[in-house]
Amino acid sequence: MAGPAALLVSIRHQAGALCTLRAAAAPHPPCSPPQPSHTQTFSASRSGPAWHSLGEEAEVSEPGVAQELKEERKAPGKCPKEGEESGDLSPLSPGDPRPERLAQPGLARRETLRETALRSKMSRLVEATSRLVQVEQTLLLPLLQQHPLSLHPKDSIEFRNICSRMALQREGQQFERDLHEAHQCLKTIIEKLIYSLAVFPSDSYIPVQSALRQILQNLLAM
Repeated sequence: MAGPAALLVSIRHQAGALCTLRAAAAPHPPCSPPQPSHTQTFSASRSGPAWHSLGEEAEVSEPGVAQELKEERKAPGKCPKEGEESGDLSPLSPGDPRPERLAQPGLARRETLRETALRSKMSRLVEATSRLVQVEQTLLLPLLQQHPLSLHPKDSIEFRNICSRMALQREGQQFERDLHEAHQCLKTIIEKLIYSLAVFPSDSYIPVQSALRQILQNLLAM
C-alpha cells in the first residue's frame, strides 16, 4: 500500500489507539484507607505491674487510677479470670518506634514510586500518540500527496491491539508488559517514518522529520 491511502489507514488506527489510551489513563476511584488497629493496653507506670482483660480498650497512666484498679482486683468477686496474665505492659513513649507501623511507610513509598513511574510512562505514550497523529495529518499527509512513499499500516494495527489489551487490564504485570510493548511499537512506527522520509528527493521532508524526532525524544525521555 502506498501514498496517502496507507497513511490514512495508519492514522485511523492510531487515533483509535489514542482514544483507548486516554480511557485507560483515566484515574481510578480513590480507595478507602485501611482502618488502624487499636492496641489494648492497661498500665500503671512504665515499670510497675499491670493487668488487662480481653474485650476492654483503655490506657491507664495516672497513679490514682492504677491504685483504684489494684484495689478492685483485691476486692471479693474481682479476681482475674482463668487464663488471664499480668505483666509489664508499659506504654511506649512518643519517641519509641512501633514495630507494627515500621513496615507500612516503606511499602507505601515503593508502591507510590512504582505507580508514579507507570503513570509517567503512560502520559508520555498518550502525548506522543496524540502528537504523531497531528503531525501526520497536518505535515506528512500533504507531503505524501506530492511524493508518495511505500507505507504499511501493520505496525499501527498492532499498536491499536496492544492498547486495547491495556484497557481491559489496567493494572498488574500484564498491564506493565503491554505498556512496554506499546512504547516499543510506537517507537518503531516513528523510526520507520523518519527513515522513509530520508529518501525524499528534496528538503521538503526536513520539517516533518524534525517533528518526528522530537516526538521520539519525548517518548523515550526518562
